[in-house]
Amino acid sequence: MAELIERGIALSVAKLADIRRPGLAVILAGDHAPSHIYVGRKIAACQRVGIQSKQFLLDSSTSKETLYSLIQALNIDPTVDGILVQLPLPFHFSPVEVASWIDPSKDVDGLHPLNQGNLLCGQLNGLIPCTPLGIKRLLDGYGISVSGKHVVIFGRSNIVGKPMAALLMQTLPGFDATVTVLHRAFHDLASVTRLADILIVAAGQPHIIRRDMVKKGAVIVDVGITKRVCQTNGKHEIVGDVFFEELLGHASYMTPVPGGVGPMTIAMLLENTWKSFVVRNHLKFLDFKA
Repeated sequence: MAELIERGIALSVAKLADIRRPGLAVILAGDHAPSHIYVGRKIAACQRVGIQSKQFLLDSSTSKETLYSLIQALNIDPTVDGILVQLPLPFHFSPVEVASWIDPSKDVDGLHPLNQGNLLCGQLNGLIPCTPLGIKRLLDGYGISVSGKHVVIFGRSNIVGKPMAALLMQTLPGFDATVTVLHRAFHDLASVTRLADILIVAAGQPHIIRRDMVKKGAVIVDVGITKRVCQTNGKHEIVGDVFFEELLGHASYMTPVPGGVGPMTIAMLLENTWKSFVVRNHLKFLDFKA
């Protein structure tokens, strides 16, 4: 799915090479090792589809004033269509405050309060957070309807859980799900997860979802990703929130970790950047299809 979307964006970008290439600015503050890996993957994806990327690496001690000034400069830069501030940020920054500094029309992460509010109100023609949008596109691509289904979302972050719930509950064709948002403070997780037709897990707790917590035939989307040392062989391994091996043959569909939601998130970042480019250049078409 991610490859198909990237191919479509690359073809669309190539058609408009005579105007200019879409531009994405990525800001990374601090030395969080996984963030450097994620940013590298996003830059590589931009290169694959023809999007011009600019990378700004800041020290973890960078002041609010410095970051604010950089974002304001990018807001008025006509060659920049999208601005992404990689999370997590150093402790002295508020992610919500930083997101509010970004021009909403360039907020390709969809985290500006205006874009989050538009999503909650059902305005889906704006910039939607990448992971929820990628999950919806993934379900659509495999013919998995959410309409009339009970979707349980485990996790309530501003990046995944809350916007995912707002997206799926819209009273629009192709949406219209009944959504329960679950979090780790609830006393009996399994009593809720077993009710799900579609279970979306973004808890950040390795293997918290086991076979006996999921009803037979449910669809599982695993957003969690954790690097840890394997207890059996002592080697590093990457695992999700779902015990994948236990659920094989029990779930009807299930995303792997890694290689599932992650590539779709990056594909939606590219698509949002392309969408911003089209709108900012007053173009009359949005061609995302391969």
